[in-house]
Amino acid sequence: MPHDPERIAETRSWFAKASEDLRAATFELTADPPLTADIVFHAQQAVEKSIKGFLSWHDRIFRKTHNLVEIGEAAAAVDPTLEPLLRRAAPLTEYAWRFRYPGDLDEPPVEEAREALTIAREGLRGSACRTAPRCKTLAAPQGVLGRRRTRFSQSTCRKQLSTEVSGILGIKKSGRSKKG
Repeated sequence: MPHDPERIAETRSWFAKASEDLRAATFELTADPPLTADIVFHAQQAVEKSIKGFLSWHDRIFRKTHNLVEIGEAAAAVDPTLEPLLRRAAPLTEYAWRFRYPGDLDEPPVEEAREALTIAREGLRGSACRTAPRCKTLAAPQGVLGRRRTRFSQSTCRKQLSTEVSGILGIKKSGRSKKG
């Protein structure tokens, strides 16, 4: 049975936005000095949008929130195997607002920003890989899952997703992260 084109489009949009946030965070790490407040903000946003993409795919309603615990609980109810990743990502919730305004706390240290970026990569990979394998038709944004609607078997779908998401997330074929 074909998937609902609107659901595919909404899911794809969430993953595209998550990918953009991840790309922004990765770029901000190259600044001298790294823009750590922006990195942690975009890391939180990437995880949030990844989870919302997963929930959209599974036709779960969620409210407008930046709370990763709240939307993470909804995602874990759909797929309990996400729970370890969601627990690891939960502390990123505060980066949606922390460090965003003048007079607030100092910038986060570079190592904290790197860790947030690592978690964001895991969040996008974990959410996307638990979404697309359940579909036989992918219609995803360029740079996330592909460029056009293509029919795949579930096995081919997993391989295609793995290759394309890995490229976005900076994962080499050996499974090791590129230096960033």
